[in-house]
Amino acid sequence: MGLLMPDFGLFFWMLLSFSCLLLIMKRFAWGPILKALSERENSIEEALKSAELAKEEMTRLQTGNEKILKDAILEREKIVKEARDLKESIIRDAKVEAIVEANKVLENARAAIEFERIAAIADIKNLIANFSVEIAGKILKEKLGDEKLQKELVKDYIDQININ
Repeated sequence: MGLLMPDFGLFFWMLLSFSCLLLIMKRFAWGPILKALSERENSIEEALKSAELAKEEMTRLQTGNEKILKDAILEREKIVKEARDLKESIIRDAKVEAIVEANKVLENARAAIEFERIAAIADIKNLIANFSVEIAGKILKEKLGDEKLQKELVKDYIDQININ
């Protein structure tokens, strides 16, 4: 029964050595271990808080990025629309300017053609007048070569003038 029932001396010394060990452990081991565990718990708690703050910041930044992206898309669409409008305006203005310029060229061509036509008619009239004068001169020379005929022709003209 010695194993099941220890002696009082053994029990005393075991209790004393266990108490000493307990005091030594409490003083030198448990304090630093508990302190390290407490610090570790605090650092984990702070890390969790930081992670939560980072998560909130990421959510906020993601929302901000989405807003910036939407604004950029709207701005891009606005710029593209303005560019299209400007292109269409330039094309429309160029067409109008081309039509105006074509009309000016056409009018100038018509005026030049009319001027050339009038000049050609005047040249033809002058040529006809010169030919007529030359022909009349040759006919008169041939017919009025005789002085008697010349006097008769002058007399006829004078008679006609008096009648008119």
